[in-house]
Amino acid sequence: MNDFTIAQEKAAGAPPLGLYLHVPFCASTCDFCAFYQTAPTAEAVAMFLHSIASEADLSAWKRPVTTVFWGGGTPGLLAPRDLLKLGETVRGRLGGAPREWTVELAPASVTDARLAVLRELGITRVSLGVQSFQPALLDALGRRHTREQALRAYERVRAAGFASVNLDFIFAVPGQDEAAWRADLREAVALAPDHVSTYCLTFEEDTALWVKLSRGQLKRDINLEAQLYELTWNELAAAGYAQYEISNFARPGHACLHNLNTWRMHEWVGLGPSAASQYAGWRGANVADLEKWGRQVAAGERMTEQRVQLTPALLAEDAVIFGLRMNEGVDLAALRVRWPDAPWAVVEALADRFADEGLAQRTGTWLRLTSRGRLLADAVGAEILEKVSDPVSAG
Repeated sequence: MNDFTIAQEKAAGAPPLGLYLHVPFCASTCDFCAFYQTAPTAEAVAMFLHSIASEADLSAWKRPVTTVFWGGGTPGLLAPRDLLKLGETVRGRLGGAPREWTVELAPASVTDARLAVLRELGITRVSLGVQSFQPALLDALGRRHTREQALRAYERVRAAGFASVNLDFIFAVPGQDEAAWRADLREAVALAPDHVSTYCLTFEEDTALWVKLSRGQLKRDINLEAQLYELTWNELAAAGYAQYEISNFARPGHACLHNLNTWRMHEWVGLGPSAASQYAGWRGANVADLEKWGRQVAAGERMTEQRVQLTPALLAEDAVIFGLRMNEGVDLAALRVRWPDAPWAVVEALADRFADEGLAQRTGTWLRLTSRGRLLADAVGAEILEKVSDPVSAG
């Protein structure tokens, strides 16, 4: 038996392990996007592919990978031959077929040749960044694809036969009202994807939309955002999509396992510039600079940014914050078994207060947000972060 076969046998009951790979190439920058990206020159792509292989060897994870997620940037911007090379680099180090392998694609990058490569590699899930079907809203977001490209891309992805297909949308876009968002949702449902992700527009610092907001050229409407959240939940529930996280809805068997494992604070390894990792007792990120990342990998360095040692308090805090974003909530007793040294008295006091205020409900050892609590999930998370991180409160 080889080393990975032995590892597979040992890992049969091990916690999940994720692999996130950041492909940083984009042809242009969308007005809302704060993810690291750069232009895909031939030299840059060649260096990226070489460095990914080196970083994978440097990471040297010790058990088979459960889920893989390729994000960006635009992974589909790579030429088919480069996609194949990247996929073979990754596949040879997974220790067997992962339960789920997701690739994000932009509609304008979808071609039959690229899809054929992804099928050959064993990708199981495609997430298509549609954002809207309406030309005016696509323009407001700075998207470079058209409605027609999005529809053709979906048809091609479906025809290629992937096990799960997700459509990704953004709401509360400047100029969007309830009727426009309802139209997008209903058109999405009519296509019958397996999964739908709906994200409320956030104004990330230094993006084009953030600059417009800071100059007073745009205004947020908090009340409209809440109305659109509730509209989303009602429309997708009526269409048979179960909400399993504030922004994510799926038909049975199609929830994103990679994200679930991340929200439950299991381990993952991040490869590529700006990719984050949580593995072997440490959390950190790679530098968000392709050339600098390549030099660091060549020197045997990774996870050089925001590197922190994981503590029971930090893991428990994040498990509660992210767990409450899921409809299932969190089993506080189970988390206490995982991290017995975390400040659980503080967590329990917060849980009781959230329940008293109608933001959450307690059922046995489980804590779940109510519908009102989900609308205020960011505020709930901020309070957990403040109280659990405060050594005085946690004392």
